[in-house]
Amino acid sequence: MKRPYLEVTFRKGRPIAAYLYLPRPIGAKAARIVEVRPHIVVDYAASGEPIGVELVAPSTADIASVNQVLSEIGAALLESEDLAPLRAA
Repeated sequence: MKRPYLEVTFRKGRPIAAYLYLPRPIGAKAARIVEVRPHIVVDYAASGEPIGVELVAPSTADIASVNQVLSEIGAALLESEDLAPLRAA
């Protein structure tokens, strides 16, 4: 995977979970999980590489806070439209 992508789970039209998949080697699995902000968790592979960001409370996520976390972990920043699925409901 070359670009990050967002997967959102909805229940009754509301986002209840969101996961931002970061570029990663095929088959990479989370070996370490770190809560970096309230409601934002980063998954790391055994190699130490960040492989995903979980938005535990997706309705409260905003582009500034997500991009701040991405910057801190050395991942590519998002555009506001990348989080558009969170506002779809």
